[in-house]
Amino acid sequence: MRSIARTLVAGCLSLTLAACSVADGQPPEPPTSAAPPVTAPATGAATAPPRVSTPVRFGDGQRMLVPAGWSVSLWARVPGARLLAWTPDRRLLVSRPRSGDVVALTPAGADRPAGQRILVSGLNQPHGLAFAGDTLYVAESDQVNAFTYRDGAVSGRRLVIGGLPDAKSRDLHGAYAHALKSVAVGRDGAVYVSVGSTGNVSARDRDSSPERAAILKAPAGGGRPTTFARGVRNGTGLAIAPDGSLWTAVNGRDNIAYPEDRDIDGDGDGDRGRVVQKYVNDHPVEPLARLTPGRDLGWPYCNPDTDLSFDRDVQLNPDGDKLDCSRLAPVEQAMGAHSAPLGLSFTTGPGLPAPYGVGALVGIHGSWNRNPPRAPEVSFFGWRAGKLGPQQTLLSGFQDGHGRRWGRPVMAVPGPDQAIYVSDDLAGVIYRVFWTSR
Repeated sequence: MRSIARTLVAGCLSLTLAACSVADGQPPEPPTSAAPPVTAPATGAATAPPRVSTPVRFGDGQRMLVPAGWSVSLWARVPGARLLAWTPDRRLLVSRPRSGDVVALTPAGADRPAGQRILVSGLNQPHGLAFAGDTLYVAESDQVNAFTYRDGAVSGRRLVIGGLPDAKSRDLHGAYAHALKSVAVGRDGAVYVSVGSTGNVSARDRDSSPERAAILKAPAGGGRPTTFARGVRNGTGLAIAPDGSLWTAVNGRDNIAYPEDRDIDGDGDGDRGRVVQKYVNDHPVEPLARLTPGRDLGWPYCNPDTDLSFDRDVQLNPDGDKLDCSRLAPVEQAMGAHSAPLGLSFTTGPGLPAPYGVGALVGIHGSWNRNPPRAPEVSFFGWRAGKLGPQQTLLSGFQDGHGRRWGRPVMAVPGPDQAIYVSDDLAGVIYRVFWTSR
């Protein structure tokens, strides 16, 4: 992965950010008109700005990296901040699953800090947020609700999709590892919701009703959902691209076994079927895929490899009798294994300042199942002619050389001022990443 960064010395960002205040953030500017070992096409690639080291005012020893010509500020403190969405009247909504609420942030003015208040509370692990006109969709762990949004308030709560599986589902008996849901609304008004797998490996998810490890689709007016795409282990990243297509960023499985009859760990014995850290470190890659009706991303029988094609899972599908992996279309893009991509969003024209433009933003939460750990970051994938280019690092520095982390980005969204707003659920903050060289 190319790092396109300059160094920031972080002055108000301690590990707990206890000394920070909302007022430390820069007020938004007015709107203007203006990598991992993954083989991927170079479509939409950007030229990396030079690396420039510049100290700035906000740190306690941590270091953040942003592109040359950019800066970053602490914009608001929001403990448990997860997914983000802008309202039609330019407020930033933040979901907080643990708190059961959605927070609304009002951009700061020249003489006041960002305003913050709870928009709606009493929800069941709210996560995904999406707008269609003045309708706000909120994905809870067991359902999707719609609200009418107007003048900073919501009303008219109504059920769009119900009966989604979570830890309270009778047949799961409390065992559900990926209960948080994401939501997106297509141009035709259809509602899409991600339903994660019950755990790392559970083939029965593919036969459940409603199907798990899948992306479900419901009509614009709501109703019983159907399976739109399957084999999607945990498609937390879910968003509509500039051309109206649906994309997902997927958390792949952990502890994948080595699939070949070779000695990979150097002990003289063949390692087929064994879990070997050297192989686990870079397998399977985390897909960034365009979803079409009936698409199958293979889990748990097929695993995406570094060339973006699929390999048979040696433990669950050694002979290919469960699923013919050779018939699965390669994924369009991917991130390194155990990146843990969460929020996904797309910039729209004119996009970010040059050389980036229009593209996808992905919050990389960072790994646990890797040694050394995959570092958290915000990634950018350039968009051109309906395709995504290679992964580029836009914001990083959340992890030190020993794998210790002080922050973990969840989602990045473009703001109405062309800045990028980033949620961090470990530090409990929202950052504003903005272009300063004009």
